[in-house]
Amino acid sequence: MSVREVAPRPSRGGSDADLRALRSRWRTASLAAGWPFPADWTLPEVDAVCRAVVEHGDVASALIRLGHRRAEAGASLAETLQDLAALHAVLESPSGRDGIVSADPDAVPARLLRVVALGWAEEMAGRVTTAEATDGLTGLATPSYLRTRLREVYHEATAAGQRTEERHVLAMVAVDLSQATGWSRVVAMVLVADVLRLVFNRGETLAVVGPSVGAVLTPRDQRLPLRLATARWLVEQRLAADPDLEGTVSLRVWLEGLPPTHQAACDLVNHLGRG
Repeated sequence: MSVREVAPRPSRGGSDADLRALRSRWRTASLAAGWPFPADWTLPEVDAVCRAVVEHGDVASALIRLGHRRAEAGASLAETLQDLAALHAVLESPSGRDGIVSADPDAVPARLLRVVALGWAEEMAGRVTTAEATDGLTGLATPSYLRTRLREVYHEATAAGQRTEERHVLAMVAVDLSQATGWSRVVAMVLVADVLRLVFNRGETLAVVGPSVGAVLTPRDQRLPLRLATARWLVEQRLAADPDLEGTVSLRVWLEGLPPTHQAACDLVNHLGRG
């Protein structure tokens, strides 16, 4: 793929400052164009695309991987292509231009649209043919498995003549990774997963529901607030101990009540994973 298809590039060997500047302008343009969940925009694959642009690298391969990851994270094809349009608009505008650029998917070269769409479609097709129960990065359960477990606990509560929302709750841990770069974001979620396994080790369902969000389906009990506070403290300590993460990642920990129906609970999981 000719890099001129995207836009004129900085010379080879562009600095990390160039990468951060491009990433910041792209994110601003994407959010302005309607990206619905700011917390899930930042991914390692975003940095890979930015680096390919700045260093005159293989943009097509980086965009295919980004398409895969967007689909995996739950972004629709329309959202994914709108995000690509934001990148294209930023690259087409002078680097020193002030103001918000206009992201128009119809203005993006067809080959760029195709590689991102192919990456997105390959991931979605893979979901049809394989049913992975475990997230490859964190080792936690996938959102699909969590939805299966939710169906089971709703059926169990109905059989017992009880309300699921009175028996179970979701313990949530979300990290804001918008200021972290590269593999630092990956490390942060691995640390979160390790803490969840340590604290919630009594048969609870531990899942990753978004690029920066972990969830635990757990019975309600008197010790739950203490366990959640312990999880918060441990995550904070481990993030602070990593010099690449210290000061760049903020943490949110809370209990999320379950709705009355299984379908509503699945919709809730989708929403929590996106923002």
